[in-house]
Amino acid sequence: MNQNNITYRTIEVNDNEALATMIREVFHEFDAPRSGTVYSDPTTDDLFELFKEPKSVLWVATENDVVLGCCGVYPTPGLDHSTVELVKFYLPKEARGKGIGYQLMQLSIQSAKEFGFTNIYLESLPHFDKAIKLYTSVGFEVLDASLGESGHRSCDVWMVKEIKN
Repeated sequence: MNQNNITYRTIEVNDNEALATMIREVFHEFDAPRSGTVYSDPTTDDLFELFKEPKSVLWVATENDVVLGCCGVYPTPGLDHSTVELVKFYLPKEARGKGIGYQLMQLSIQSAKEFGFTNIYLESLPHFDKAIKLYTSVGFEVLDASLGESGHRSCDVWMVKEIKN
């Protein structure tokens, strides 16, 4: 995998199956809960449609048309008007540790700024401890309770970051 050959672009309809498979494989790899998470969320099978929502975007990294990961932002119901959720941040193990996740996250944060948001919120699981370390390293702070209404009741790590334009 050569960083120079990696393409970062927004989701396309033909990414749906590869992304859903990749996301669920990450859950299996980390033995993360399937119920009450993205794993069982019906929108995971049609992310292209989900990200037609205004002020949302899903960034996808590919190399030679192979999906290497994704990350985006979504105006989750119940969040205040200044806050957007960082969502669908997943990479298969062969894509980790190469800066791909960091780049996807930065693209997502920049999109949130361009949409006019000043805070970015996320939900995660302790199973994804390396991702949580990355979140902390870029300025996310742990919260005591969830925000919004994602429906992902099994997620028990909540974080927020102020983003300035």
